[in-house]
Amino acid sequence: MKAIFLDKDGALVDHLPQDAEGRAGWQEERRLEPRRIRLSSGAGPALRLLARLDYRFFVVSNQADIARGRLPEATMHGVGDRLTDLLFRENLGLDGFYYCPHDPLGSVAPYAVECHCRKPLPGLLLKASFEHGIDLRASWMIGNVLHDVEAGNRAGCRTVLLDNGVETEWRLGPRRIPTRMAPDLYAAAVLIAGHQQVHDHDE
Repeated sequence: MKAIFLDKDGALVDHLPQDAEGRAGWQEERRLEPRRIRLSSGAGPALRLLARLDYRFFVVSNQADIARGRLPEATMHGVGDRLTDLLFRENLGLDGFYYCPHDPLGSVAPYAVECHCRKPLPGLLLKASFEHGIDLRASWMIGNVLHDVEAGNRAGCRTVLLDNGVETEWRLGPRRIPTRMAPDLYAAAVLIAGHQQVHDHDE
């Protein structure tokens, strides 16, 4: 199986704006109300293009606000169901929803720990690969921050960085260089499809 790993916020689904003081977490609970989740513009056509190339879809997401006491972990079950439903409406399937609830600086004891699943570490991708028999070298990670890129590269995937203004630090390193960059998810799908055609032709 070959996979497309997708970051959730700002890649697969719309990312709500920060508050006036630049805090991203203040709307976390509202953003994760399942009924409020919407696919990003062009996500349906993008994923249908990739589905025709036999890619399967997996969401891999950091959810540190669980460790920070801002979200109950049970919320994530509804989020996974909502994402599955949104893709079903686009005649698509979601093969897996993986999230990391940890943050070593968190306040909720079971989750305030170091882990191997919080991006930029590749644990979520490796777990999905083990559970679903994914060929990581034939797969792609798509996200809008360099932590996503690093996680994909560490796992052995190719990577696409969505340059949509979310990444602001640009702390580069040898594992933080994406295979390609794209302005949005549909453009990323076109790049991946083009890469696939070249690869198939070379074979």
